Amino acid sequence: MTGISPIPTSPPAAGPDDAPAPSTDARGATVINNAVVAKIAGLAVRNVSGVHALGGGAARALGAIREAISSADHSQGVSVQVGESQVSVDLSIVAEYPMPLQQVADDARSAVIQAIETLVGLQVTEVNVTINDVHLPDESADTAEAPVQ
Repeated sequence: MTGISPIPTSPPAAGPDDAPAPSTDARGATVINNAVVAKIAGLAVRNVSGVHALGGGAARALGAIREAISSADHSQGVSVQVGESQVSVDLSIVAEYPMPLQQVADDARSAVIQAIETLVGLQVTEVNVTINDVHLPDESADTAEAPVQ
């Protein structure tokens, strides 16, 4: 007999931030990178009413530079910990004033859970939301008409 028998191997374990999260079935393994999960969470949060931006001050400054060179980072302000079947998410956002902050956080949390569980197929164990700042309405139109002294 000249056949080669397959050697059973176990999928790689999930590790640091960029390590893949494997899923194995009878026909093969599916690996979803942590960066993909973070990007899906970031895209979901951007559609939430009351969320002005993601990330803290330094991350937003770097994001502005990226946008200037046409390279957006959709996972800015998002950190994920991915296991074999579960994921936890940390969000850092800037809320719009005068939106109720608890409602913005709850809506962001719900959007992330819905997106990850639907698109990725992992159970979301927690979504921690940190509101770093509140964006005030643009007052530049009022100050533009004021005389310069």
